[in-house]
Amino acid sequence: MTAPGTDRPRPVFARCYARISEGMDAEGLGALRTELLSPLSGRVVEVGCGNGRNLARYPPVVTGVTAVEPEPHLRRLATRAAAGAPVPVTVVPGTAEALPLPDGGVDAAVLCLVLCSLPDRPAALAELRRVLRPGGTLVFLEHTLGRTRRLRAVQRVADATLWPLLAGGCHTTTDAVGLLQEAGFRITALRRLRFPDTRVTLPATPHVLGTAVSPA
Repeated sequence: MTAPGTDRPRPVFARCYARISEGMDAEGLGALRTELLSPLSGRVVEVGCGNGRNLARYPPVVTGVTAVEPEPHLRRLATRAAAGAPVPVTVVPGTAEALPLPDGGVDAAVLCLVLCSLPDRPAALAELRRVLRPGGTLVFLEHTLGRTRRLRAVQRVADATLWPLLAGGCHTTTDAVGLLQEAGFRITALRRLRFPDTRVTLPATPHVLGTAVSPA
């Protein structure tokens, strides 16, 4: 049975995302997922696993994944994907602000296109600090602020109008790196990129991919 408060249904977005995610992976997101997960080993928590597009890409040195997802339809799809994963995966209901894990219970954590849609980002990052062992690894692939004043202005307009409604609560002006640093994580690797890498720059085109370490 799902614990009260752990479900956050977004039925329209969930079904749309499930349809387009395969195409996004083919356009290059799949390779970014593999790059994101490659540093991981040991016990891992993935926050907001969606429909489980990462689960087939975990390296074999990962001994187990707890994949947390609050959206019921996406969680069902992730459970199916977990059955074919190369490492043991348990898909569970839960929210980023209240992870169903003990203190210091994992060696690594994954944030993949989820930080931008969380209602309380500081609380979620505090939870990650709690469940990560001291010195544990956090990998992230997230939307980020544009690098020009003009793009940031476009992002602010998008976030204040239709973008969050169409994109499952996504806010493109989320400064993922700044939030991680404010939460006490130390950034050890960082790459700024465009996805999709086309001529047209959308509010969600700028991304960051990197690795951080939890405080000892």
